[in-house]
Amino acid sequence: MMALAKLSELLSDAKSRHYAVGSFSVANMEMVLGVLKAVEETNSPAIIQIAEVRLKQSPLEVIGPLMVAAAKNSPMPVAVHFDHGKTEEKITQALDIGFTSVMYDGSHLPFEENCKNTAHINALASKYSADCEGEIGCVGGSEDGSENIAINCTSPDQALEFYRNTGVDALAVAIGNAHGNYKQTPHLRFDILRQTASLVPVPLVLHGGTGIAPDDFRKCVSLGIHKINIATATFDSVEKTVRESYEGGKISGYYDLQAAEVEGAYLNAMKHIEIFGCAGKAI
Repeated sequence: MMALAKLSELLSDAKSRHYAVGSFSVANMEMVLGVLKAVEETNSPAIIQIAEVRLKQSPLEVIGPLMVAAAKNSPMPVAVHFDHGKTEEKITQALDIGFTSVMYDGSHLPFEENCKNTAHINALASKYSADCEGEIGCVGGSEDGSENIAINCTSPDQALEFYRNTGVDALAVAIGNAHGNYKQTPHLRFDILRQTASLVPVPLVLHGGTGIAPDDFRKCVSLGIHKINIATATFDSVEKTVRESYEGGKISGYYDLQAAEVEGAYLNAMKHIEIFGCAGKAI
């Protein structure tokens, strides 16, 4: 059994060894089991996460302890992350449950307010010996796919100022990426990523990973991205595997359905672990 991993430890190794850690959103036990099956088969570090907007379907007091227990019982280093935290109440609840990192998403706020609020959440996380991720610039779309939010790319100089004002352990940047399924192939601003990575000393994070081409993922990693969030691709893979299993006559009862959900999350994690270069990197 391995202790819960800290985000900062995983990302520090990823930065020094030039790979990215997959941060996989989960919504139930089957998704957790599928991701960890892939992680253990490939000897990879990983992050499992849930976003605040998803708590309507998966209450934090129910799924949070499950995520922490699963990570604690994995032989691989697994961090448990609260993604896109909007309220101090839910962020504190995640920390109380034992999440090893939290993200405060103030990217929609004026810069000064985002800095102030993120610094406050970072101080709160520190009291729990947990890490904090912030976001500068506006990643397109919304985490639950309900809003079409325009992309506002990160300013490298402002990213450095944000880091200095907040002290975050990881920084999510907007370089043309968007949450949800892309309506067309995204054109990522590698120039902005390169400049931001040269200025900001902490690992950078890419949100909106679903639909980005493998070669673009690899280029992002080479330019300073060391945490990549995968949410919609996981949910889509689970739904697809379940649907195909029904259509193929493979489901004759509940436990066949459960196995199909696990398989969907597993296949998606295996695919991204290979792309991100984290297979065999567990420490």
